[in-house]
Amino acid sequence: MKRVSTYFPKNDEVPARWRVIDATGQVLGRLSRDIAIALQGKDKPEYSRSVMTGDYVIVVNASKVRVTGRKRDQKLYYRHSGYVGNLKTFRLGDMLETRPERVIELAVKGMLPRNNQGRHMLRRLKVYAGESHPHEAQVVGFGV
Repeated sequence: MKRVSTYFPKNDEVPARWRVIDATGQVLGRLSRDIAIALQGKDKPEYSRSVMTGDYVIVVNASKVRVTGRKRDQKLYYRHSGYVGNLKTFRLGDMLETRPERVIELAVKGMLPRNNQGRHMLRRLKVYAGESHPHEAQVVGFGV
């Protein structure tokens, strides 16, 4: 009887592509889910939890992302410096006006693993509020 062995990819065997995602009119949660799956490489047949099989993701038009319901007024983000009484709260609507890139980064960060590999995946995410980005050379090189 022939013995079948399971294939485990090595770190250099799975090349990382560059993907460009346009956030215009997309719902924040569903967009973040798709980005997190691409960063982890879960949509590739070579996926392995212990190996970086994900791609680089460039998100453009982050300021045109959409949220449903009353989240724009009710959803809050918190930041604390560590000093007593220094808890800051920010509404989603205000963050979308001032720093829309941060909204997508925080949403994706919550969907990635909480370990060194998850932090490495988050570094592969590039978010831009407008249409242009400085990664044309990488994207063109991979034929996307």
